Amino acid sequence: MEALIRRHINRMQTVKLDFVRSVMEEIDWNDRLLMIKGQKGVGKTTLMTQRIMQVFGPVNTTEVLYVSLDNIYFGTHNLLDFIEQFHAQGGKYLFLDEVHKYKGWSLEIKNAYDEFEDMHFVLSGSSLVNLNEGQADLSRRCITYTIQGLSFREYLNMFHQMDFKKRSLQEILTDGNSLCAQVNAQLRPLPLFSEYLRYGYYPFLKEGQNNYYVRIENIVNTIIEEELPQLRKLDVGNIRKIKSLLGILSSGVPYTVDTTKLSLMAQISRNTLLLYLQNLNEARLIQLLYSDITNVKRLQKPDKIYIENTNMLHALTSTQVNEGTEREVFFVNQLSAAHVVEYSKTSADFTIDHQFTIEVGGRSKDGKQIAGVANSFIASADQEYVLGNKIPLWLFGFLY
Repeated sequence: MEALIRRHINRMQTVKLDFVRSVMEEIDWNDRLLMIKGQKGVGKTTLMTQRIMQVFGPVNTTEVLYVSLDNIYFGTHNLLDFIEQFHAQGGKYLFLDEVHKYKGWSLEIKNAYDEFEDMHFVLSGSSLVNLNEGQADLSRRCITYTIQGLSFREYLNMFHQMDFKKRSLQEILTDGNSLCAQVNAQLRPLPLFSEYLRYGYYPFLKEGQNNYYVRIENIVNTIIEEELPQLRKLDVGNIRKIKSLLGILSSGVPYTVDTTKLSLMAQISRNTLLLYLQNLNEARLIQLLYSDITNVKRLQKPDKIYIENTNMLHALTSTQVNEGTEREVFFVNQLSAAHVVEYSKTSADFTIDHQFTIEVGGRSKDGKQIAGVANSFIASADQEYVLGNKIPLWLFGFLY
């Protein structure tokens, strides 16, 4: 256990609080059992260690401890025994990273939660972690938060030393020009938005651009080669086909689904294709859109498929990224963090929260697709201010 304490102290020496994501304030840290889920690389570990630094400082290891369950220590030590030992020494708060890397974690966490009523547990894991599967159902005990990569707003704050606050969708749709004026008074948003679409989603951009796309590819490979086989029982013999499917989806225009054609291209059956699409969606590698999300049935064909974020789109595509694809991927990614996004039943692109119709396009988009449609707007690239019902696309990057 001493080795884990040393690792905790060493890690805390590197934690910085110069930029803390706003999700920190949205989490109720008083709950005794929390799960922070998200794609690898989006900042779960940073969030946990910043919380420790804020509350306990860098050297308090009596009450609090950060531990990653992929540590070799747990190859020969039992998690529940470790928790019992930590509690006996005065431990109250345990931050357990990468819980899905430890076999049987849910049952041992459940037992610890029930036995040590004065302890708090903060867990982090893959987007694929399911709390009501496995040996123990934690869904009634555990409060879950899912985090995404950086929004455009957070990118500006983190990398360009801004202090913009997040805005609601209602504010953006009805009072967008006041925010546009605030932003344009401090910087030119369009060049930075272009940067963000290529390099701004993952916080590890701080470590440089040179290997940025390589790191994204490594994230994708880890999810497909390790997490999907472990957490979704993916046949390892089909890993190459999954990668081929992802390559197909990352190229060309936004993919309108033809399951017959797509299954032939990926060399898998239609039912297997739909299952894999669901798995990739749960892993946050793609976004599936439906025209009526409230009535979606298991293995139903989606209406449209997008790569999860624009940086991943650039990293995975073997061709020039299509501008229309890039714009729509950004829009779906930013809105889906807190809103219901559906493939529009009209000639427009999207329906948001069952009430707003949004068409995404360039400056020349004329609005024919939304003519006569109530509560309809154009999310327009290449403009700095709101013009009528045309709202700058980048403004939707201030939603979280």
